[in-house]
Amino acid sequence: MTPFVVGLRARDVTATAIDLPRRKAEDALPAFHLTVPRAADVVIGGHSYGGRVASLAAAEPEAPYAALVCFSYPLHPPGRPDRTEARIAHWEAIRCPVLLLSGESDPFARINLLRTHVAHLDRAELVTYPRLGHTLMPVLDDVLDRVATFIAGIPA
Repeated sequence: MTPFVVGLRARDVTATAIDLPRRKAEDALPAFHLTVPRAADVVIGGHSYGGRVASLAAAEPEAPYAALVCFSYPLHPPGRPDRTEARIAHWEAIRCPVLLLSGESDPFARINLLRTHVAHLDRAELVTYPRLGHTLMPVLDDVLDRVATFIAGIPA
């Protein structure tokens, strides 16, 4: 996450990366909450697994977060689009604005499924990048510009 953090900071966005235990995303929530402040001015998010954990936190009752940003959200395991519902069952409970950024060739998120399921989110924007898989590094500047613009547009 270092390039993301450095790039966001260069755009005057306070950003910090955290380490999460590698296990079932739901089981990583306690570690997330030990590190991330629960406050109305905090934007949460992450890449892949980290974004999934952050999305689960945003879906919790009384979640105070200002917004959620997901880089390459893992909609399903590669080759297993049948497992999509399990990874988005909580989306309808997310009340903050959401920005999802994804490669259109991501094996963890068939683009047609991602576009369809974004409708489960109350206030969401989806940005996709042709010919990219599970990394956004080739378009990092555009990604970070979009995140900075998104965050700047969140009502205080």
